[in-house]
Amino acid sequence: MRIIEGRNPVTEALRSDAQIDTILVSREAAQGSLNKIIELAKLKNILVKNVDKATLDRLSQNKRHQGVIAEAMEYEYKEIDDILNYAKEKGEKPFVVILDEITDVHNLGAIIRTAECMGAHGVIIPKRRAAQVNGVVAKSSAGAIEYLPVARVTNISNTLEELKEKGLWIYGADMEGKNVYEEKFDVPVGLVIGSEGFGIGRLVKEKCDALVKIPMKGNISSLNASCAASIIIYEIVKQRGI
Repeated sequence: MRIIEGRNPVTEALRSDAQIDTILVSREAAQGSLNKIIELAKLKNILVKNVDKATLDRLSQNKRHQGVIAEAMEYEYKEIDDILNYAKEKGEKPFVVILDEITDVHNLGAIIRTAECMGAHGVIIPKRRAAQVNGVVAKSSAGAIEYLPVARVTNISNTLEELKEKGLWIYGADMEGKNVYEEKFDVPVGLVIGSEGFGIGRLVKEKCDALVKIPMKGNISSLNASCAASIIIYEIVKQRGI
């Protein structure tokens, strides 16, 4: 069972095709937007239960449930072809974000949120040594996880080779690269974002067609992984005419 918590994530889950079993609503919470959630649940014939706040606190993974939790089926990871087909259905050149061992669930959720908002077609994560989709990721993504395909793969290096064979150019975010705004992203793009502490791994970096960086002006020489991803993702979609 997957826990989705918070008013926005639960609302977006109800609007999407997420398989929700039950909505738990706090008796003590102010109604407001909860009424909208209850109405959406009834339209989909989803059971709504009134429970006390202590029950929600016990189930909550991040302790910020805002008075509502949805109990849903486990997240269904997609395949790489699902992501590429999503781009094809939209009549757009593929834009895929590949995460190389991002371990913080809040960073994962934030990157998924930015990718979905900016029009990327999917996110790829490794099965091991990395954050996986859970309730905290759903909350951090503000519900974007319900709309953007996320694929999980065994080996990122091999996946980059597969994406290249399917016509994508692979760009890695790395301080050794050229300034991101000097690069042209008018091709199918795979963007690799490295881990919070170590960046892109050596083998993964070797598989990239080009490296790009964000030019820095201040005294601090690096950005949080999700912040860096947001800036580069925006530059890519800006060039594509957002």
